[in-house]
Amino acid sequence: MSTARHDRETEPDQETPQGQAPEDRPAPAEDRPAPAADRPAPAADQPAPGDGKSPGRRRLRRVLIAVLLALTLPLLTAETALRLNYTGTPAPGTLTRHKDALWLGHAWVDGRKTDADVKALADRLRGTGIRDLYVHSGPLEHDGTLPKSAYKKAGWLIAAVHRELPGVRVQAWLGDVLASEGPYGLHLERAATREAIVESTRGILAAGFEGAHFDLEPLHSGDRDYLSLLDDLRALTRAHHALLSVAAHQIDPLPGFHSFWGTTTGHPKWWSQAYFGQVARRVDQIAVMSYDTMQPLQSLYGGYVAQQTSLALEVTPRTTDLLMGLPFYHENRFGHWAHAETVPAAVRGVRLGLSRTDAGRTRFGVALYVDFAATEDDWTAYRNDWARR
Repeated sequence: MSTARHDRETEPDQETPQGQAPEDRPAPAEDRPAPAADRPAPAADQPAPGDGKSPGRRRLRRVLIAVLLALTLPLLTAETALRLNYTGTPAPGTLTRHKDALWLGHAWVDGRKTDADVKALADRLRGTGIRDLYVHSGPLEHDGTLPKSAYKKAGWLIAAVHRELPGVRVQAWLGDVLASEGPYGLHLERAATREAIVESTRGILAAGFEGAHFDLEPLHSGDRDYLSLLDDLRALTRAHHALLSVAAHQIDPLPGFHSFWGTTTGHPKWWSQAYFGQVARRVDQIAVMSYDTMQPLQSLYGGYVAQQTSLALEVTPRTTDLLMGLPFYHENRFGHWAHAETVPAAVRGVRLGLSRTDAGRTRFGVALYVDFAATEDDWTAYRNDWARR
């Protein structure tokens, strides 16, 4: 997962030619090689002229081959395992539990949307498993504060959704870049920043939101300040009978992989499975951002989602809603190939992971990212493959 996600939270406003081959002409006499019989024999400890391989170069070549194999064999093994993870048939009934969610862009609370838009959204969602809407209402300032002007139309939206979609809850989606890999962003290690985030949450609950959904990135595995913040937020949301939910990083596909990746790239990306469980125990809902996976094929991506689903199920308490993210967007960049990370592949992976790990889990669903980038094919795949009755 990358901080590029924050760039997607708000929807957009409508060589040198090759040279010629040398002429085929004989070399001057003085440049021609002497007959073999006239050439001195090579020294016993030297390679014959022209073979280009000294003992040192041969050793270097062997070392490079060994390093290449050491790097590629584990990768090929892991990718083969993901492909196998995508095989099989999902268990009957591994479909929506009516706990699904949808991320919505900022246009819904800044005045750009109208009653007609809400009616169209209701028509789109009616008969699906969508229960929660995560409406972008930030971002937070770097000191944790949030001006009310950021969600000035929240009251209108909440009333309109309740009118058109009874039972669907509206949560404020709040986020910001963390200063975990650079000088700018939220500093969760500062008590004053965490206190400001709590006060900002108090404000959005007073505005009528039925929950607070946090997406803070890049959040490194083991961050104790984040856990402390969640403890404080949970006390607040419980007092207001509201929900606390979070967008979560992916889980280590191999034990300790976040440490290896962090050491080699400076961006750990994944969480340990144990840390994921610590976060899950502190919230009402946890939504895995199971996209931006660097997988190049649908089968590998689907197998990866199946693995992530199983890993998350193993450590998420039954009192917490676990949601697996579906990619309703189509960018092509490092870490995300639109032809591979598709909704059908993700849904099949979710169903396979659910089938193998805890097919009867009721507090489980999918989360659709994001409304303004979704296509008709995305919605059709969600309905046909997951939300069908």
